[in-house]
Amino acid sequence: MSEAFITDLTVFVLSLLVGFEVISKVPTTLHTPLMSAANSIHGIVLAGTILIAATADDVVGYVIAFVACVFAAMNVVGGYVVTDRMLEMFKPPAARAAASSAGTSGNGSARAAASSGEVTR
Repeated sequence: MSEAFITDLTVFVLSLLVGFEVISKVPTTLHTPLMSAANSIHGIVLAGTILIAATADDVVGYVIAFVACVFAAMNVVGGYVVTDRMLEMFKPPAARAAASSAGTSGNGSARAAASSGEVTR
């Protein structure tokens, strides 16, 4: 094992431990807003995977870079979906019903209304 590999492995393990410690201290009520605000960080991760993919020089490197890009892109899109659904919950019921009937917000407002027990027509 090279010294660079040991250094990279150490940084990876320490980042896992620090990330777990930070996230485990977040109260449940703040978790979704905090994760929604972190979408810019996920975008940086996506940019990083693209830069790493540019340095790949064999098939295994290309496959790993592709998988990393797919997971990072799913993380970005999922973050914005969660943010949209969370923001729908703060709209008044009349605005949610109007947006649902107009079709501007997709199924998010219909799901939010259904989960809160409201009947939209």
